[in-house]
Amino acid sequence: MLVELQIKDFAIIDELNLILQEGLITFTGETGAGKSIIIDAVEVLLGGRAESAMIRTGADMALIEGTFQLPVISRDELFLMLSKEELLDDRDNLVLNREIRTSGRNISRVNGRSVSTTFLREIGEYLIDIHGQSEHLSLLKVRHHIELLDRYASINKIDQFPEKLISYRKNYKDLENIRKEIEILLQAEKDAARLSDLFQYQITEIDTASLLDNEDLDLKEEHNRLANAEDLAKHTRDALDLIDRSDLDIPDISKLLGQLSDSLLKLHRLDPTKSNLLDKAQTLQDDTSELSGQLYSYMDQIEFNPDRLVQVETRLALVENLKKKYGGSISEVKRFSENAKEQLERITSSSEKLDHLKTKQIELLSELGNLGQALSEIRRKTAGELEEKTTEELKSLQMVGAQFKVRIQQQADPTGVTLINTDKVAYYPDGIDQVEFLVETNPGEGFKPLARIASGGETSRLMLALKYVLANADHIPTLIFDEIDQGIGGRAGGVVGNKLWELSKNHQVLCITHLPQLAVYGSQHFHVEKQLQLDRTITRVNQLSGNSRVNELALMFGSISENTVQSALELIQNVQKS
Repeated sequence: MLVELQIKDFAIIDELNLILQEGLITFTGETGAGKSIIIDAVEVLLGGRAESAMIRTGADMALIEGTFQLPVISRDELFLMLSKEELLDDRDNLVLNREIRTSGRNISRVNGRSVSTTFLREIGEYLIDIHGQSEHLSLLKVRHHIELLDRYASINKIDQFPEKLISYRKNYKDLENIRKEIEILLQAEKDAARLSDLFQYQITEIDTASLLDNEDLDLKEEHNRLANAEDLAKHTRDALDLIDRSDLDIPDISKLLGQLSDSLLKLHRLDPTKSNLLDKAQTLQDDTSELSGQLYSYMDQIEFNPDRLVQVETRLALVENLKKKYGGSISEVKRFSENAKEQLERITSSSEKLDHLKTKQIELLSELGNLGQALSEIRRKTAGELEEKTTEELKSLQMVGAQFKVRIQQQADPTGVTLINTDKVAYYPDGIDQVEFLVETNPGEGFKPLARIASGGETSRLMLALKYVLANADHIPTLIFDEIDQGIGGRAGGVVGNKLWELSKNHQVLCITHLPQLAVYGSQHFHVEKQLQLDRTITRVNQLSGNSRVNELALMFGSISENTVQSALELIQNVQKS
């Protein structure tokens, strides 16, 4: 619901801050005081048309901001919308903001971050319904009608409607998935022969190679040894000559280290504290001997084998070619082969699978037809009850002769579901029906879509009748009624007030009225008036209670007198008793 509304420099409102509560909230005041301007500001806040002419004269911009407590019923849908745009800051509250600038650049914000006006409008549809001369009215949007009718049927638990609707939606989703699979398989069938040959060639090429893990690394090492065998042997012999086979005139390293050890042994005998020097010399001698053995062993492994070199080069070229074609590594090449085998298996078994899917599709279409027809029958039964109750409410709201009708239609479709009478009709996510609400405001005029009925109080009363009947089915938390008392008298105003009060048990309801019989039902009552300050007209809004509210209700009867005050007190007492 709307918990706080701030308006600054909008039309004749210089600054306004309203803290709103649950229940029925009424706004009263003289014509032209600015009551409807508040509603206009809310419309702009919800993504309505914004123009620079709306900015208060002398100001650079107008600012409208609303803080909302998120509705429990539609919270998950709002969470999803906000999360996609990274706007979910608070899981309980939501702040909408609209700036209108003289430059013509308007800014829309959700939770402090800029959004498109379209997104702001989408969010607003979950928060407020405005009834009056507004286009921001959910009941005028035909796409919502089937949803409202279904909620009405679900809440009243007519013939297990909720369970049947859930079953239908599940089958619909299953059918859509199967149809996508069939489409993919049919497309694949067109290229099946070409793809089959291609996959078979790729699999054979890779599998014939019998690649080993890390084989390319081993081959590169072996190739390096074979290609450089002569140089490797020469450098190894040179190292060995230095260790063991020096010229007679030049002692080798082994002999020199032996002499070094003998000298340090003599030193140790004279000075035992230098034993560490002897140990180091002996370690060098041992390490050199070990190095010599390793060099001899390596020398034996060096192979002068031109034939093997050619084999390694050929194998390495094959491996590198496969890596270039199918992946950057041997593991990726093998993975490519496995994927190709899966694709080939899918192609070879697609015909059998396609037949199975087509059979399943026929079964689901039959189930959808049965469920869709069952849902349609319940909707028609529910529609009759909704028509009757709404028409009765219209009578109580002094719209005698007005009638409400729910039109349920089906569209012929040769690819749709088959009904019991063998007709094929189109099917949708929620059934086989197209639902639209119609109204006849005066006998003989004929039924017309809601969007084509007259504006003003007649529209508001029709919407009130519908909202009253659909109170539990409607998930929009805040309802605003403007000019709902247009063309009705005090007695009917009391009926309207009572219905708004009943409606406020499930919704927050804001209502602009000129009738005291209606205003008295408000749990919160605001008085709107124009004032002249420094030769400028401004709008002021004050919350009324106690004597100030009694006086306002008395004024609404005509003027403050003993009789009008008494009438106001009687109204308050009667409402408190109800």
